[in-house]
Order: sequence, then structure tokens, then C-alpha cells
Amino acid sequence: MGRALLSHFLVASNSSPRLASSLFAAGLPSKYWKSPELVRRSSSPVGRNGCGFRCHCSVSLSQPAAPETSSSSVKKRIVSGVQPTGSIHLGNYLGAIKNWITLQNSYDTLFFIVDLHAITLPYDTQQLSKATRDTAAIYLACGVDTSKASVFVQSHVRAHVELMWLLSSSTPIGWLNRMIQFKEKSRKAGDDNVGAALLTYPVLMASDILLYQSDLVPVGEDQKQHLELTRELAERVNYLYGGRKWKKLGGRGGAIFKVPDPLIPPAGARVMSLTDGLSKMSKSAPTDQSRINLLDPKDVIANKIKRCKTDSFPGLEFDNPERPECNNLLSVYQVVSGKTKEEVAKECQDMNWGTFKIVLTDALIDHLIPIQVRYEEIISDSAYLDRVLKEGATKATDIADATLNNVYQAMGFLQR
Repeated sequence: MGRALLSHFLVASNSSPRLASSLFAAGLPSKYWKSPELVRRSSSPVGRNGCGFRCHCSVSLSQPAAPETSSSSVKKRIVSGVQPTGSIHLGNYLGAIKNWITLQNSYDTLFFIVDLHAITLPYDTQQLSKATRDTAAIYLACGVDTSKASVFVQSHVRAHVELMWLLSSSTPIGWLNRMIQFKEKSRKAGDDNVGAALLTYPVLMASDILLYQSDLVPVGEDQKQHLELTRELAERVNYLYGGRKWKKLGGRGGAIFKVPDPLIPPAGARVMSLTDGLSKMSKSAPTDQSRINLLDPKDVIANKIKRCKTDSFPGLEFDNPERPECNNLLSVYQVVSGKTKEEVAKECQDMNWGTFKIVLTDALIDHLIPIQVRYEEIISDSAYLDRVLKEGATKATDIADATLNNVYQAMGFLQR
């Protein structure tokens, strides 16, 4: 990613031409398109307006992957992760990690470092291990509580790769060829320089999500198409191998996978570049001036805000399409200050840019310094960090292996 998040759709329905055509292309007879075993309606359609999860969200009503218990005693599950490439920046933090701190109080949460995704493009082998530990330490420094959430490294749970291979056998190549990110990145790198992993990594992302029977997935704007594929793939595998077919093989029957829903991001979740208010803040941007890194020193933060792009309009205001930089910086201030949008609008409406930049700089430093102090404490205690990651991987493996064993059984493999 440079994409931070798996961060990690469309509900299959009788009226879904996209899914119907995809299934037809994959060789499924049209008489099965409306099969109740294949199609399970959600309470409301998701993502049919072209902007996906940012505008619509619903709670999945797909068949549970395990016998249901009392809704009062079982929390819905959320999984999410960030790639250990480059520096974790303000966009990663406000768009994902900060929101995790709230989610962990209400959901069963698993947050992992997606190191397998980090190798889809050329990377520094000498830095991958260190970057993985740094990312884990930042999770904890930002407030992820290991008594409430599991923190682990993706490659430490081998079921991710195994399930990816099984899912790949049911993924039509046409589904992967339509992925916008693959087209864009392969065009930039050149076809001769692009590995197959760049094409197939949406299947790994689907594995990351489906492996844990996730109910909800917080996803970045650039990942909404991949979550759509995950939902379609879950429905397809449930149809091909679930239900009575699975039961005849000695399994539980019913759906193999839950079909996850996207989680609506909070205000300020999409943080834009400091040099271009129309582009997302990104690790892969060529200039470090475009982003605030979570570990940037005070003077670097101050200098970046001082030099960030603004405009010549009087006053400051939200939601003016002609002022993307203004809206972005006000949104950042809103989130790091903890104020409401109305409070920020009133406070800043008559400010000039010089005054506001000082206010924003102070708010950012006040918010980030405690995280930086805690990060240094964690990264210096290797034994503690290793223990957290080992315990997280153990818990994740228990969940993942149960799903993987069901898939092997449903697909007809000889049981181990």
C-alpha cells in the first residue's frame, strides 16, 4: 500500500448483475443465480453508488460459521491491519489505528501487521523484520490493549497462506484482472517487473478476513473494491462447497464463511496529503513533506505544517469543494483536538492561515508526543513485545485453524 490498510462490497442479491455475470463467467449455470443457498440478502444494499462503504453499511445477516449463541454474550468480530512498509503516518493513525482503540471496547478485535502483503512490490529485506516490530510497537503505543485485542504478525499464522491457495482455486481470473489497483501499479512498474503476487494479493486479503469469520472490516477507500471481491468470493465458496454438500462429507453444513460488511469510517478517517488536498496521505508519495509521520520530532511537524499547501480564500471552512486543503486540515484538527465539527468551524471561521497553522501544530504535537514516548518504552523492551506477538499469534491460530479445517473438509481433502 503504501496502502495502509487492509486496512481489509457488494451484497449478493437477486438483483446483483455484477455477481450474476461473474458467476456466469465462472461457469455456474444461470439457474443457480437465484439459489437460496447461494444468495442471502443483507438488511440493506452496500456500495452500489460507486463510493462503496463510505456511504452505506449494514450488519451481515449471512449464515454464521459456528452455532449462534446469545447475542448478548458474543461480540461481533473485527479484523484490520497495516503494512510494515515506510513510516506509519497520520493517515494510517487517524484512518485506522485511532479508531481501533474505540472498537476494541465493543468488538472482538484482531489487529495484525500484514507483512505478507508488504512483499507484493520490491522491498528492503534488511528492513522488513525491523519495520514489522516497529509497527507492532506503534499499535500498542497508540492504545491497542492486549487484554481486549489480539496483536500478531500475519506470517506467524500460516493458515493465511494455506487458505489463500484454497480460495485461489475458486477465484476467476477475471475477478482479479478488474482490480483497479493492479492495473495502476502494474502500469507504473511495467508488466515485466510485476510479480504474480500483485495480481493475487486480493485473494490473500480475502483469506485474512474470512479466516477469522469477521463480521465487520474497516477498509481504506483504496481497498473497497477488494472487500467487494472478498464478499463475492465468500458467497461463491459457500455455494460451491457449503450447505448439504459439506454435510454429506461429515461437516456441519450451512455456510463455510461469514460474509463481512464494511465499517463506516469516522470523521477525518480519510486524511489527505499536505501537498495536495485531492490526494490521500500515503507512504509511497515521493516527498516526506506530504505526510506527518507518527514518530516525527516536534520541529519536523512544525516545519511540515508551516510549509503545507493552503489557499487564498478568506477565513476557514469545512466542506467547500473548492478548498480541499482547508477541509483536510480542519478535519485533522477536529480529530486530534477531540472537538466537534461545529466547535472547530466556529473557532476557526475567522482565522487566517498563519494563526491556524500554529494552532494545528500545537494540537498535533500535544497528541503525538505521548504516543512517541510510549513507543520508545515498548520498542526498548524486546521481551515484552515478543510475548505480545506470540500470545496474539496463538489466539489467532486457534481461530484460523478451525476455519481452515472446515474448508479442507468441505473441499473434500483427506483429513489430517
